[in-house]
Amino acid sequence: MDGDRNLGIESVPKFADALGLAGAEREFFADLVAFDQAADSAKKNRAFERIAASRRFRTARRIDGMLLTYLSHWYHPAIRELVASQDFNEDPKWISKQLRPSISPTQAAQSLELLQSLGLLERDAVSGRLIRGEPTLTTEHEVNAIGAANFHKQMLQRAAESIDDIPAKLRDLAALTVCVSAKTAAEVKERIHQFREALTELCDAEPQGTAVYQLNIQWFPLSRDEELAAK
Repeated sequence: MDGDRNLGIESVPKFADALGLAGAEREFFADLVAFDQAADSAKKNRAFERIAASRRFRTARRIDGMLLTYLSHWYHPAIRELVASQDFNEDPKWISKQLRPSISPTQAAQSLELLQSLGLLERDAVSGRLIRGEPTLTTEHEVNAIGAANFHKQMLQRAAESIDDIPAKLRDLAALTVCVSAKTAAEVKERIHQFREALTELCDAEPQGTAVYQLNIQWFPLSRDEELAAK
């Protein structure tokens, strides 16, 4: 109660009794503890699914759940960008065939609905065509973190699949293994951020594209280093 240490799973029943929790409230409290104490993303996802299933949570945090769905499925951002292509067709069947790997028309239709609900897609007032929107959305940090983790895992899987599925002239995959100090490691990370921002500006200046591309950049340690860990 004083915040000196985390609440362990074995202590949940005692705390629930002390708080007078029973039934659905007791289960919800246990799921919150499981979510907070989850050792990996898979366990955290399972706990959040139980939390999100609560009627009270869905009512209070609907936007969080929608954003989690957006980040947890790789094709939602892809479809949002596909809308900007020259020959975009709003037909879910057309959309489903454009993506690599392809998705079902039902998934495409649901994605269009979600993107419009979040303001990530909107109708042009003059032409009536779908265009990319610029919403202002906020969400809980934990929800954002889970969704982002799922998104990165799926895009890394897409990158691995591209080795066999995409011609070499249409992709660029490279690796660099180096030994550096903590100072240089931090500088590399900052340069990666600057590089991403420069590419974003370049791509945003494109008046109308013809295909959706994905860029993944990874920079992480392969060995233990107390100096690096302290940063």
